[in-house]
Amino acid sequence: MIKRHILLFAAITMMASACDKSGDKSAAGAAGGRSSYNVVSVEGFLVKPATLTATVTASGTLFPLEETALHPETSGRVVSLNLPEGKTVRKGDLLLKIFDQDLQAQLRKLEPQLKQAEITEQRLGDLLKVKGISQQEYDLAVLQIQTLKSEMELVRINIGKTELRAPYNGVIGLRNISPGAYVSPATAVATIRSAGALKLDFSIPEKYSALIRPGQTVSFTTEGNKKTGSAVVQATEQSITADTRNLQVRALVRGNTGDLLPGAFAEVNLSLGNKTEALLIPSQAIIPQARDKKVFVARGGKVQSVTVKTGVRQAGLVEITEGLTAGDTIAITGILFLRPDMPMQFSKVQ
Repeated sequence: MIKRHILLFAAITMMASACDKSGDKSAAGAAGGRSSYNVVSVEGFLVKPATLTATVTASGTLFPLEETALHPETSGRVVSLNLPEGKTVRKGDLLLKIFDQDLQAQLRKLEPQLKQAEITEQRLGDLLKVKGISQQEYDLAVLQIQTLKSEMELVRINIGKTELRAPYNGVIGLRNISPGAYVSPATAVATIRSAGALKLDFSIPEKYSALIRPGQTVSFTTEGNKKTGSAVVQATEQSITADTRNLQVRALVRGNTGDLLPGAFAEVNLSLGNKTEALLIPSQAIIPQARDKKVFVARGGKVQSVTVKTGVRQAGLVEITEGLTAGDTIAITGILFLRPDMPMQFSKVQ
């Protein structure tokens, strides 16, 4: 009986030992499988120099060459109104007249006083010649004339402030008041805009600021207008906008036939010249990161992750300014499944 138990125990021990060895081999095999990569087959792109026409697309807005909100210089009741909405006015045309009868009365009151003071000055001048009066008395008469003339000039200036005239040739917009209204310097009665001539304001990224110069020609299109317009760069702002890191540019629109309206949105295309040795790669090859951009390059038959810097974008291609050299082959498909040091082969290279 004891002998039978001993034989049974020995058999169980041998079976357990065999199972342990089999499990160790299976675990080792599984571990070996995880530590090795299968060869990945992807499509590639051969990096080589190409000619790049550097073009920047920006958003802009059309503005009239001159635009002024019209405000009266003094307060009062409007007695005459000449603001033809949508019509052209000439420089100096009277647009608005404010009640000024009180000022006119002051001017009429001062006119005879001035005449009398001039007569008095003439008489005292004759007496001064024969020593009939002192020099001081004569000087006071002259001072009285100068004082009256200054007061009359001040009244005339105040009368001029009751008139609002066109500052330049332009078109009047919609008026905001009616005849008889009481206005003040804070009242915007209408807006005048220069007729025909337009300017185009747009901004470009900071990295292109050194490439733009006054005299350059830009093209633009507007919503609902199939014709492409052109404008000449007049000036740029002398500083970069801190919050957007853009440079503000102003250009003068050429050949406006009246189909462009101020305030319209414009898509601006600015040509910055040609680069004959630019490195261009497909945009889908770039992997955006939190602070930089990467591409996968095949080196020694394995995947290498390379940090790159990009430049101009053009029709599905991106310029690489740093990180790659001519002759590198990069992956353009399956990049989400690639990892550094994985074996990689190309099924097709463009």
